[in-house]
Formats: sequence, structure tokens, C-alpha cells
Amino acid sequence: MLKIVSANVNGIRSAYKKGFLDYIAASGADIVCVQELKAQEADLAPEMKNPHGMYGHWHCAEKRGYSGVAVYSKRAPDRVQVGMGVEEFDREGRFVRCDFGNLSVISLYLPSGSSAEERQQAKFRFLDVFYPMLADLKAEGRDIVVCGDWNIAHQNIDLKNWKGNQKNSGFLPEEREWIGKVINDLGWTDIWRTLYPDHPGYTWWSNRGQAYAKDVGWRIDYQMVTPELAAKALNAHVYKDEKFSDHAPLVVEYDYGC
Repeated sequence: MLKIVSANVNGIRSAYKKGFLDYIAASGADIVCVQELKAQEADLAPEMKNPHGMYGHWHCAEKRGYSGVAVYSKRAPDRVQVGMGVEEFDREGRFVRCDFGNLSVISLYLPSGSSAEERQQAKFRFLDVFYPMLADLKAEGRDIVVCGDWNIAHQNIDLKNWKGNQKNSGFLPEEREWIGKVINDLGWTDIWRTLYPDHPGYTWWSNRGQAYAKDVGWRIDYQMVTPELAAKALNAHVYKDEKFSDHAPLVVEYDYGC
């Protein structure tokens, strides 16, 4: 059995104070992918680097209090890749890959374009460079999981207010088409939607109004998986018993030895 958790913590230090590291231990996760560390390596306390004795690998942004991703694992990885090899985005700390035998797990934080048009254009540039990377990853023939905050809701079912968001970042036609091509043309599997075709599975809620209380959410956190491994997915859930950030952890169990 292999249990993988993906969680945008919106600040690892903030999530730590809310019990996130205790949740990691209680969850029994084998691998935890974290996004939006919002911390430099020097800011990470020992328990944030290696929670409960897990191995930790991270990619921090150059800008303080911004972005950053990490992978925690019970087993030491055989190989670690920090960064995509694209300077513009590697400065922002958006990619860590850990290999375990024939399994690769990636923690990804895809840019948001909601703050300004300039950031939306950066997001489109990311999509342009990441798409061929996904094709190359798929061609490796390995079992691969790309976990993270993709900042795109693919279909109407993936957000509560889809009618009112068709011109907003995260649900633009170009973004939705891109995700569709990742799935339909490149052959990646969106595990949640495959397991639960009729369940929204929201993972993010705006801090405005009563979005969380009313469950007016978006599903923008994914585990995208190569087909052979996808066939071994047993179940998934969005963990909402505790609230660590504006996102909720996405948990998937695979019938897989690691």
C-alpha cells in the first residue's frame, strides 16, 4: 500500500501552528507533497525539514515569504531533482522530484494568474514550457505522480460557481483546454475525477465571505498519474477534519509497493 498526500499549506510555519505536522504523522502517509512553503530553508525548523523522521527535500523561492515546494518521504529517495531547469520559474521554487525505484513523485506549484495580468501571462508561459516536460516524463516509462496545486479547475463540476468564473484566472478556456490536452492527448490520469466522476472534490476555498462554510470551492489540487500506476489507485479523499490553510489535503491510496 502506498499513501500519498498533496497539500498546499499557504505557509508551512502557519500550517505547523495549526497541527499540520501532527496530521502528517496521524495520516500514515508514505509521501507528502507540500506547496506554498512561504519560507526560506533557514526559516525551516528541524521538524519542518524532517517531520517525524521523514526525509525532506524542498525548493524554496528566492523571494521571501513566497511559493516553495517540498517532498517528505518515509523512505530516502534514490534521486532528487530540484527545479525544472527553467530559470524564470526555478527562482520561484515550483518543482521537486524524488525517485524511489521505478516510482517518481513530483511536488508542483503551478503559478496563479489571479493577482494581475502580468502573472497570468507568466502562468501561460509556464503552461507552454511544462507541457513538453509532461510529455517527456510520460515517455520515461516510469510510474509517476505529479502532485500539487495546478491552479486550474478543469470542468464545470470542479468549481461551485462555474458560470460566474468563465473569464477568471483558473477557469479560463485556454487553461481548461490545456488540462484537457494533458489528460486526453498526453495520456495522464486525473486520479480524483477518474475514481469519482460525479463528486466535485473541492480542495480550495476563497477566504472571502463564507466560501468554506458554504462549500463554495474549487478543485485545483491534483494527483496526475501515469496510466499503469493510475490503474492501482484504490481510493481518495479530501481531508477536511482540520483546517490548515485555504486548501485541504488530497489523499490517494495506491496498491503499490514502494
